[in-house]
Amino acid sequence: MFELKGSNIGFIGIGVMGKSMAKHLMNAGANLHIYNRTKEKAEELIEMGASWYNTPSELAPNCEVIITMVGFPYDLEEVFFNETGLLTTAKEGTIFIDFTTSTPSLAKKIDQITKEKGMYSLDAPVSGGDLGAREAKLAIMVGGDEEIFQKMSTIFNKLGQNIVYHGVAGSGQHVKMCNQIGIAGSMFGVCEALAYAKKAGLNGEKVLSSISTGAAGSWSLTNLAPRILKGDFEPGFYIKHFIKDMKIALDEAKKMELELPGLSLAKECYELLANKGLDEKGTQALYMMYDPSHHME
Repeated sequence: MFELKGSNIGFIGIGVMGKSMAKHLMNAGANLHIYNRTKEKAEELIEMGASWYNTPSELAPNCEVIITMVGFPYDLEEVFFNETGLLTTAKEGTIFIDFTTSTPSLAKKIDQITKEKGMYSLDAPVSGGDLGAREAKLAIMVGGDEEIFQKMSTIFNKLGQNIVYHGVAGSGQHVKMCNQIGIAGSMFGVCEALAYAKKAGLNGEKVLSSISTGAAGSWSLTNLAPRILKGDFEPGFYIKHFIKDMKIALDEAKKMELELPGLSLAKECYELLANKGLDEKGTQALYMMYDPSHHME
């Protein structure tokens, strides 16, 4: 079992969720080594004692385990494979854990190349948004070698509660696509239910108290509907990242000759929001399509 206290862990991607995740590891006694494209976002962790590096290649040789939590697959490619990437300097035996929602094919590529270099990798996308990251209650979906998954359980247990191993490299990413497909549908339900309640002259909070514990209950209804009622459309999860995920899911579905009309509609609606300049709002901003009191400018 991997001992967190005194370990040297790299963390790349100090964003909405990554910062909270990194803090949990520091609070568990790990020595944190960090890199982020924008240093300002990492200042709080640096003040807490994290070591800062200017490139992934400078960070890599100082770490036993390196965690990535970046925005897009092309960001991940860059972090791993470019001239200042992790694989130029990482030590043999290094374990990589990628929490990014990326493509199954890229997860397989990273797995293959790291194995050739005597290293290991796990694809471990998460769900739960900023709240799940802060409270260490993320759902974590893992693909890769089961032995390495078991060894890294101490890290996963500090970050999440629902941690499931799904199989070979890329499996975690496939499961995350299932998750995103489910969210796409549920967000329509949440937004349309609240829009209907408002038109009917009902009290939104009371409606939520009635429907959130019944058959309509969902994570989105419990956690995002209250934000909508407050007019809070700031991101727990960015629209721009959700669009990226839906594109991945539709591409994978096409390869499997599977039609997903609901997901296609969701992507079109979110792209409409993005084209209105709302790509850095949270996924709950879908509600703006239904309520004219919130302007899509």
